[in-house]
Amino acid sequence: MNQTKMANTIAELVFIPATALGHIMSTVEVAKLLVNRDQRLSLTILVIKPLLGSEIARYVESLTNSPTERIRFVELPQGETPPKFDPEAPMAFLNDYMKSHCKYVRDVVGEMMKRTDSGRIAGFVVDVFCTGMMDVADEFGVPTYVFFTSNAAFLGFNLCIQTLCESGNHGVAEFNNPDAEFVVTGFVNPVSTKVFPGIYQTKDGLDFLRSSVRKMKEAKGILVNTFLELETHAIESFSALETNDFPTVYPVGPILNLNGVAAKPLDSDIIGWLDGQQPSSVVFLCFGSMGTFGEVQVKEIAHALERSGRPFIWSLRQPPPVLEQGIDVRDYRDPGVVLPEGFMERTIGAGRVIGWAPQAALLAHPAVGGFVSHCGWNSVFESLWFGVPLATWPMYAEQQLNAFELVVELGLAVEITLDYKKDVFAPDVGDTVVVTAEEIERGIRQVMEDVEVRGKVKEMSRKSREAIAKEGSSFTSIGHLVHEFLSNIS
Repeated sequence: MNQTKMANTIAELVFIPATALGHIMSTVEVAKLLVNRDQRLSLTILVIKPLLGSEIARYVESLTNSPTERIRFVELPQGETPPKFDPEAPMAFLNDYMKSHCKYVRDVVGEMMKRTDSGRIAGFVVDVFCTGMMDVADEFGVPTYVFFTSNAAFLGFNLCIQTLCESGNHGVAEFNNPDAEFVVTGFVNPVSTKVFPGIYQTKDGLDFLRSSVRKMKEAKGILVNTFLELETHAIESFSALETNDFPTVYPVGPILNLNGVAAKPLDSDIIGWLDGQQPSSVVFLCFGSMGTFGEVQVKEIAHALERSGRPFIWSLRQPPPVLEQGIDVRDYRDPGVVLPEGFMERTIGAGRVIGWAPQAALLAHPAVGGFVSHCGWNSVFESLWFGVPLATWPMYAEQQLNAFELVVELGLAVEITLDYKKDVFAPDVGDTVVVTAEEIERGIRQVMEDVEVRGKVKEMSRKSREAIAKEGSSFTSIGHLVHEFLSNIS
């Protein structure tokens, strides 16, 4: 295609995120990066209706009410009889739920193809949980890319475990052996099964992993929410794979949503209290959109905070019951019902217990100096971006591996625990493993006082900003990706 024609071409991309809050947010942010990078790109994001979750619903509503230039949002219908949620097989349910929307994706894309004012569709970009949509892209003769919202080390882990499963020599029994370690693509150190994602220690989870990785290998490229300076070893480990017809890996991070969810702003009382604290003196505890604890564990955290003597902000949320179509985490009406007697009165000047937290806004405040986190990848990036060191308390999904990477591989966090696991599909079940107040207090003190870790985090904060600046590593990677999108329609 000659340069004049190329300059006037609009290449359309179809993005399909999963219905998890972090996945949708990351998808929207990478979409903004792409359209801001090149005026010839336009995007359609197909939004699958979330089954439950007030934060997700608010965020999706904010998207449709606030259109972005050259990004449009299309909410897909939900079938009259969606698959029934099965807490015993959550990944099979998720896979079936996503696939049940293929017919609606087919209808939308078919209409896009008919539009005379439409540019040519340069590619589908599907979430790792939506690889079933690749079959729809194939029907239209459109290449597919996968957006991997977690990190490069976890991508390598998935590939490695799928290979071991396909060899027929490994399965649920081997991955549940607490004394076993595996050499895993993307990690320098052997990885203990104790930090394997709990879902991959079940047949349901392994079946999903195997099928999703097989589909991922058919993609033309994989966008990963990471950057070279953070995960140098993990990213470089893909180089040999790419020579064997493995999709090209594009580091595009850090992908951040610093405006948070469309929800009520932080209470003025909290802002005023934070403004009155010393710089880097406050520890912030937050465990993600599904991070909850039973009463016994809540009391241990409270005791640890009192003993540490550190000012704190604690996002405390209520374990929900399992509902017909999933789970929906909500705030306590009165958190005092699960806290030690008199805790709220004793700590009235020392800290604040809140419900839902605008995490990025709190991490950005100069008074916040440490972050006790579940280690969800979006939370990790927000913490690194603002130079706030983490104390690791993983709970579900790939968070144990994230914690292992941060503490053991990269030295960017301190450990409260690496292998704590919580079944988010049975959140109303009482605590089976309890992290003691002594362990929590030790982690809080270390994250606030470890000079070496704090220095490394500050340095990585600088590098994270350089990665997406002009001529940075992710800036350059995104440029290669845009060039490929445009070449698909040349």
